[in-house]
Amino acid sequence: MAKKSSVEKNNRRQKMTKNAAPKRARLKAIIADKKKPMEERFAATIKLAEMPRNSSATRVHNRCEISGRPHAVYRKTKMSRIAIRDYGSKGLIPGLVKSSW
Repeated sequence: MAKKSSVEKNNRRQKMTKNAAPKRARLKAIIADKKKPMEERFAATIKLAEMPRNSSATRVHNRCEISGRPHAVYRKTKMSRIAIRDYGSKGLIPGLVKSSW
């Protein structure tokens, strides 16, 4: 089980990313538009740099929904390999058959 503080930190990052996404997209569009004056693009770059780092989507880490484990998390199920194996053995994941011989 992961530390609660790590899981909560990641949850805060997800919320911050969701709230800041439109503003970040708008600033990135201004920066990428080569028809805009250089001063306006530079000002947008500075505004983007002044935004909180945790509002960037790359700071969010995929974590297991069950255990909070940060590594070996499958995107489709949002579960770690350990949780998938455990739930698969119990027959709780439809379509998954854990082999045993």
